[in-house]
Amino acid sequence: MPANKDPKTPGQWVCQFYYTDWTGERKKKYKRGFAMKRDALEWERDFLKHQRADMSMKLSAFVDLYLGDMGHRLRASTLDNKRFIFDLKIKPYLGEKPMNLITPPDVRKWQNELMSAERKEGKRYSQTYLKTVNNQLTALFNYAVKYYGLRENPCHKAGSMGKKNAEEMQFWTTEEYKQFREAVKDKPRSYMAFQLLYYTGMRIGELMALTRADIDLEAGTVAVSKSYNRLNGEDVISPPKTPKSNRVIAIPDFLCDELRAYLALLYDLQESDRIFPFTKYFLEHEMKRGAKISGVKRIRLHDLRHSHASLLIELGFSPLLIAERLGHEKVETTLNTYSHLWPHKQDEVVAKLQRIELPGDSTMILKNPVKQN
Repeated sequence: MPANKDPKTPGQWVCQFYYTDWTGERKKKYKRGFAMKRDALEWERDFLKHQRADMSMKLSAFVDLYLGDMGHRLRASTLDNKRFIFDLKIKPYLGEKPMNLITPPDVRKWQNELMSAERKEGKRYSQTYLKTVNNQLTALFNYAVKYYGLRENPCHKAGSMGKKNAEEMQFWTTEEYKQFREAVKDKPRSYMAFQLLYYTGMRIGELMALTRADIDLEAGTVAVSKSYNRLNGEDVISPPKTPKSNRVIAIPDFLCDELRAYLALLYDLQESDRIFPFTKYFLEHEMKRGAKISGVKRIRLHDLRHSHASLLIELGFSPLLIAERLGHEKVETTLNTYSHLWPHKQDEVVAKLQRIELPGDSTMILKNPVKQN
């Protein structure tokens, strides 16, 4: 049906039309509030393309379809991060282009724009962030190819940008961490939070979701079974990142003693109460404060997880044990992330192999010369 002038609001237009939804049911759609007739008609066209998932629909419209579907399969925080990247880094460049008309040169031009963009103070996006953004666009086109008949993914021909792992991983040595924690000892919850992060390697969201019921001081363990996020002004408790993230982390006696003293400071604490009732912003502020006072180098909150992994590697623990402690889904993740931190002990390998065989045990005696080809 054509667009009409709105009888209730002079100067505005409405569109109303029938369509068939995905169940085959015929429905009527009514939308008002358009300043011009062409705006109403364009909205109708986009709506109908969305219903049919026609690949001539604009990328911005297909993103909404994609996120609507993935919203049933992803954690709220993951979905929110996807939406943020699409809204700020992809839609402004490619949002008005039809999905089936976006070419590899379009993708490369978009990549070049991001790679040369300056964030603040002349700094550019990190290689790992560029990789993350590129992965989101690739995933969108893969989804279109797999489920909606798009002929090919232009990202595959365009090539990637950025790097999966940072060139230089940031972490604190034990000496640096001890120096830092002295600077935040004046706030018990800051001190205790950083102690757990450094000596368990848990994720920030996992730490902030901990309740009194998760702490077993007699057994000396901390149970990780959920994650905390602050989304759109609301506290959200969700499952941890992966199935393997559900784990029980053993902690040393000194950490049990410190936790016991800290829990005693929390008034009227219930079993289901969070023991660290703050947001990530608070911890970031405390990390900045502690680094400034102590004089140690600034690292990110997530780098405390890398610091724990580095400590375990230095103490000689195996990749499998470290993967279990960190909650990695596969040991390959641990190896790929921290392979450069494992010491190269080729001389030690040779020395141990040498001790297996006593002198003369495996001497090869050649009675006849070996002919060379």
